[in-house]
Amino acid sequence: MQSPPHLLVDISSHGFGHVSQTSAVVNELVRLVPSLRITVRSTAPHEFLQQRFQCEFEHIPVTFDFGMKMANAVDVLVAESAEAYRQFHADWRQKVEREAQVMRQLKPDLLLANVPYLSLAAARVAKVHAVGMCCLNWADIYQHYCAEYKGSQEIHEQMVEAYRSAEHFLKVQPAMDMPELNNMRSIQPIARSGRQLRCHIAANSSQIEGERLVMVAMGGMEFKLPMQNWPVLPGVRWIVPQSWEISRDDVTVFESLRLPFTDVLASCDAVITKPGYGTFTEAACAGIPLLYVTRRDWPEEPCLVQWLRENAACLEVERDFLRSGELTEVLEKLWSMPLPPRPVATGALEAAMFLQANYF
Repeated sequence: MQSPPHLLVDISSHGFGHVSQTSAVVNELVRLVPSLRITVRSTAPHEFLQQRFQCEFEHIPVTFDFGMKMANAVDVLVAESAEAYRQFHADWRQKVEREAQVMRQLKPDLLLANVPYLSLAAARVAKVHAVGMCCLNWADIYQHYCAEYKGSQEIHEQMVEAYRSAEHFLKVQPAMDMPELNNMRSIQPIARSGRQLRCHIAANSSQIEGERLVMVAMGGMEFKLPMQNWPVLPGVRWIVPQSWEISRDDVTVFESLRLPFTDVLASCDAVITKPGYGTFTEAACAGIPLLYVTRRDWPEEPCLVQWLRENAACLEVERDFLRSGELTEVLEKLWSMPLPPRPVATGALEAAMFLQANYF
């Protein structure tokens, strides 16, 4: 009896946006190929993966990259990142061969990598079909920050070579330019649709009738705001992570709602976040206004912000306002802005149909 086709999914550990993109594509692909066996390699929490992947999967909690070393959700540790890459590439060829041997043992029919380049390099050595997919790549990010460091040219060349070794690179819009990759195929935005469940939130929180809900979601990295000292904004209820340990009458803990992130997001009146693919696209597609704190030097930010301004009501907010909590005026300005037509995110189905047609 023929064994079911096997998809190996490797996901970067830098934030949760990579999981959001990839899971949306895999969910669509499983609908097209119900017999597909899925193995996910990621250090994202298993509970989060279960929320995003709507199918059975084997989870192997390992990582193949680190993106950039971060002080928090928005500040890059450049020197620490450069040193980490130097160490990571010190035994590059041996590292690739080791991972290729593991991949041979897993025997996937296809590797889908978002977007660890070590996995793609290993797939080439193991002679496994491989597709990269993302709105960015770590070679361009590394070059942006670390080009002046000794040995960076060789490291960058190894990264680019690995990305080019993929049979295809699905460039998810909005995306960086990625001029050095010659295997790109552009696809439309990817965003999961949430359900508007305000009645559920009201029944499972201390929400008062007429209160506006504002989610504070800084992505998959810690960036705790000093909300305990924020002034009370009449008519506003904050939804925040449990890990922040904020005890206030106007705060609801996200986890207490027992809802997926996208459902809570779609039920809010605004979200405060950083420039990141998942929250930007999912909020825009749900018609939720955004306040975002800039990352300034993050090279992906310009394309994300430009897309957001075209597709959502949004305003940049300075960090000082987030420290003080003096947000009444900026929130009122945000809520007075007209909402553009909601973008339609067809990228997940587009990517899934491409993978089915070419590999399954």
